[in-house]
Amino acid sequence: MADSNPGLPDGWAIAAIGELCDVNPRGFDEEPNDDDFISQVPMASVEAETGRMDPSALVRYGDFRKKSLTRFQENDVLFAKITPCMENGKIVQAKELAGGRALGSTEFHVLRSRGALLPEYLTHYLLQRRVRKTAEPYMSGAVGQRRVPRPYLEGLQIPVPPLAEQRRIVARLDEQLAHVEAGEASVQTALGKCESFVEQILALGTSGGLSHTDRFPTDISPADSDDGELPDLPAGWNWRRLGEIAAVVGGITKDSKKQSDPDYIEVPYLRVANVQRSRLTLDRVETIRVPPAKAKSLRLAPGDVLLNEGGDRDKLGRGWVWEGQIDDCIHQNHVFRARVIGDVLSPLLLAWHANSFGKAWCDRNGKQTVNLASISLRKIKLLPVPVPPRDEQDDLVKLIENYVEQAEAFRQTAKASLAQVADLRAALLHAAFTGALVPQDPTDEPASALLHRIRAQRSAATDTKSTRRRTPRTSKSTGNPGQGELPL
Repeated sequence: MADSNPGLPDGWAIAAIGELCDVNPRGFDEEPNDDDFISQVPMASVEAETGRMDPSALVRYGDFRKKSLTRFQENDVLFAKITPCMENGKIVQAKELAGGRALGSTEFHVLRSRGALLPEYLTHYLLQRRVRKTAEPYMSGAVGQRRVPRPYLEGLQIPVPPLAEQRRIVARLDEQLAHVEAGEASVQTALGKCESFVEQILALGTSGGLSHTDRFPTDISPADSDDGELPDLPAGWNWRRLGEIAAVVGGITKDSKKQSDPDYIEVPYLRVANVQRSRLTLDRVETIRVPPAKAKSLRLAPGDVLLNEGGDRDKLGRGWVWEGQIDDCIHQNHVFRARVIGDVLSPLLLAWHANSFGKAWCDRNGKQTVNLASISLRKIKLLPVPVPPRDEQDDLVKLIENYVEQAEAFRQTAKASLAQVADLRAALLHAAFTGALVPQDPTDEPASALLHRIRAQRSAATDTKSTRRRTPRTSKSTGNPGQGELPL
């Protein structure tokens, strides 16, 4: 630790978190009774990057006392150590805990200030993206289970202003960040409304609702599916089942045991992660070894509509049109391929319909297990699809594309605004931790004085513990002459 730093204002110091805080203290300052109700805070109860948490879930302490959960108390700072929670900024000051105590995820580091750092100040400091970015190279463990080790956090250097200045910094940050977050919330709300608008446009456009013509109830062949209430269609339109207008097939299942078969060929293949709603994400396309005949039968062709078979419930049926971006590409078993028969329907109209009407339809007709949702090949073939007269389809596609392009232009503007918000937040935090956000007061007690007191207190406590360890134990009579107390 250095008591001063030429790059910081007078009165500031630099210290390691391990000197300023107890890192992962053993428990509570005061143990609850078994019948006491305290807060329970799983990782999901901590928001990313906002410094907010939900402590409303309560548990009876006696029911969980022997479980391996993280114990923390009011004003402790929680730092998510596991990927991706750390990178996402799940960092928070514990507040409004029931009885001032809580049990939480074992994937939290707990930081308990020794008095030289305000918990609010520490939380704001750790929430900086650059701090989390710096921690990433030090994470250890297997892919998907990498964690920030405790020694890294203990050794992390932090600028320490005088305690009075910390209070001024926190007050100003809270005031300014409240304005930033309000603006960010407005942009996010607008983006949400834009998404809803696009979904409504797609639903109306693919069912003839954007034209000024009358629409009428139209029957569809009965099937073993929950179709809900089908929208009315313009004259000349009709409802068809997906399996009637398209050849729908499932994809390849990876057989790990046969990946080394010399007769197999290696080809790129699309996974659920590649097939998003109204777009394909092709920056990471994996390969798979398959029999040549299988590769040929599953090879994607321009105009194929890809629809997801499973994953989270909101992934069911989402998809987009393949445009031949990658040669010899196939698809995995969790992605369906719908190839329109002949020229009966534009693939774009089919994809737009699947991403709007099909979203709720798949939700009703899919199956939900504990962790995953899925819809079968047999069931997806029953998806009702509105089919306009062929001579109307090109104009309809142009009309919908015009709306979608306008929405995309707004979306890009909103995303640029969010990027500016992130830059503004980073600038505010940088100013706070370099002494530029609030004025210094020369009458404030320097941070070095407070740090020296903390050092002295810790040294005295360490000496006391050492003396206690050196004091020999006195044998107590057990009532038997010549026999001392046996060690337990």
